[in-house]
Amino acid sequence: MFTRSRQPDKQHPSAVTDPRDDKELVSRASAGDASAFEAIMRRHNRLLFRTARGIVDDDAEAQDVVQDAYLQAFTGLNSFRGDASLGTWLVRIAINTAISAQRKKGRQVQLDDRAELASEPSPENEMAFGTPASESPDALADRNEVRNLLENAISSLPAIYRSVFILRAVEDVSVEETAFCLGVSAETVKTRFVRARGMLRDTLGVQMQTHAQSTFMFAGARCDAVVSHVLHQLHAKGLFRLH
Repeated sequence: MFTRSRQPDKQHPSAVTDPRDDKELVSRASAGDASAFEAIMRRHNRLLFRTARGIVDDDAEAQDVVQDAYLQAFTGLNSFRGDASLGTWLVRIAINTAISAQRKKGRQVQLDDRAELASEPSPENEMAFGTPASESPDALADRNEVRNLLENAISSLPAIYRSVFILRAVEDVSVEETAFCLGVSAETVKTRFVRARGMLRDTLGVQMQTHAQSTFMFAGARCDAVVSHVLHQLHAKGLFRLH
């Protein structure tokens, strides 16, 4: 269904240099090639982490969701038919895993259209963030602080808005693909995105979408930890032989 390519984890060379496409990686991983499944994880780790973070409330819980999602995905690789992109297929698994994890903790998460508010967004919230003015040297020096402020503000959004904002603004997923992943209509995605931006603008008082794609990064040690955990779990089940 969706074929837009994903940016791999740029912090790990194998995610960038592996020449195999998703279809080949799935085929090889299904046959027991651990390196193929590692490449799948490194290629989609950031997307899945951000997806999970749109539903759960902290980074550690999101990392657990990603690990569980990969374990579920591996057992279902034979069911992947390529109707949607591999990234989209994995995102749907991550969303369902995150919702299940929340429910096990007694937290009810409802992302479908029934959760939508009846009122339409106010006219001022229909405004896009737009292109910000040129940053001053001081503003550039404070980029990390701005990112932290934005992450905190996004984290404070209700899950129905946070999940849409992260997919749309942080991962740059299309309206249609976001709707498919969350199981809602395209109009619902548009409405929730507008409301999420309005809430963030009210909280932060400035235009900040230009910084959105730098939030909730997932690379380096955390990326390695997910890959290592999942591969060792699969090895323990006798599904892979680690070298």
